[in-house]
This record gives sequence, C-alpha cells and structure tokens, in this order.
Amino acid sequence: MMESATDLTVDELAARAGVTVRTIRFYSTRGLLPPPEIGPRRVGRYGPDHLSRLALIEELQHQGMTLSAIERYLEQLPPDLSAQDLAIHRALVASWIPDKAEDATREQLERRVGRELTEEDLDRLAAMSVLVRTDDPRVFQVDPGLLHLGTRLLDVPIALETILAARTVVIEHTRSAARELSRLFKDEVWGPYRDGGPDAEEMARMKSLSAHMQPMVVQALVTAFQRSMKQELREWFGKEGDRGPDEQNEG
Repeated sequence: MMESATDLTVDELAARAGVTVRTIRFYSTRGLLPPPEIGPRRVGRYGPDHLSRLALIEELQHQGMTLSAIERYLEQLPPDLSAQDLAIHRALVASWIPDKAEDATREQLERRVGRELTEEDLDRLAAMSVLVRTDDPRVFQVDPGLLHLGTRLLDVPIALETILAARTVVIEHTRSAARELSRLFKDEVWGPYRDGGPDAEEMARMKSLSAHMQPMVVQALVTAFQRSMKQELREWFGKEGDRGPDEQNEG
C-alpha cells in the first residue's frame, strides 16, 4: 500500500518530491518550508503543503531565480494558502516555460503520485491536459507541472463534462489576460525601440526582465482570482441565506 501524502516522514517526503533529505533540511533552515508536525516518538510528519511547496521551489529554480529571490517570493504569498493553492501557483509558473512533457508508464505515474489510478482517473487527467495517451497504451505523455494538482482534483466530486467546461473557461480568460499583459509589456519595454530594434545586449536585458516578471505576474493572477472567487462565493451564499426554507427546497 502506498504511503499517504498527509503523513510522510522526511525520507518519504524526499522520495516523493525527488530531492534529498539534506535539501529538505536546508530549505527548512532558510524558512522556505514550514516545520513538520511532531508525531509519536518525536518523529516529524510532513503533509501535502510541504510537497506542494517543494514543487513550487523547484519550478522557481527552473525559472532561474536564486534562493534569496525565492525566499522573497514565498514571503509575499498569503499565509493561508492550501496545498491546492500552492499547486496552482506551481502550474502557472511552469506555464511560462516551454512544454516539457515526460513519457511515463502507468506504474511510474502511480509511484509518482502515491496512489493507484483507474481508467476513469486517467480519462479525467487527460481531460485536464495533465497527460496525453500515446499510440502505446502503456505509455503516457505527462505534464509534470500539472500532475500533482490534477491528481488532487481526482477526489473532487465534479463530473468530467464540468471539468472540460471549466478548462475551456480558464483557457479563454487566461489567454485574454496574457494577450493584454503582453501588449502592455511590449508598449513599455519595446516602445523606445520602435524606430530601431534593440541590440543583443538590450535584448538579453529584456529577456532577463521578462523572466523575473513572470513569477510576480503569476502571483498577482492567483491572488486576484482567489479574492474574486471568495467574493463570488460570499455573494452566492448570501443570496442563498436570504431565501426562505421553502424557496431553498424549491431551488
């Protein structure tokens, strides 16, 4: 039986995250990871928050951020972020870099996520673009940046059709936001060079600026979405609360 992601030892956390125990302890001393819960026999127990935070740190490092920059980035995140929120951050950060799908068998997938996967699970992961089936039924192309987030969503009681509809909404709106942000960025940074293109040194400086802006934009998008969603839920539940018992039963 696979170990639960809610009750991991430091060795199990390291194995699931693909890092060394020494790395986990180093991150903890730098304040990048919250302390574990102390269980029986004074053994530290780690959970999904630690796993998601390690994945986010890894993705930020892939973006070229230093540990000091990652520390500042994590310090600015809301303190009440759940493992799912952190996984969303990581998936969005990963979306800034080129796709890097990896081939994996079903057995490798199950070891990676720590649970058995049914055919229905695989269909739902495919609908969320977490994986793509290949000509070989035993092999899948997997997006590692979305894998753990998609696996957590398997336990959410949402129909496959709803997942597909939600995915369409998200893609349409994020593309619109990306186009608008790109236009603003080009007007601000590229504007001075309209009469003549930048030289190689200026181009390198622009790419560096873009790379450092991306995590901040991701953070702003996630924070704005969370606040908007909370407001929508408040209004929804407020309207439900204003209805009488008979009206609620009718609805």
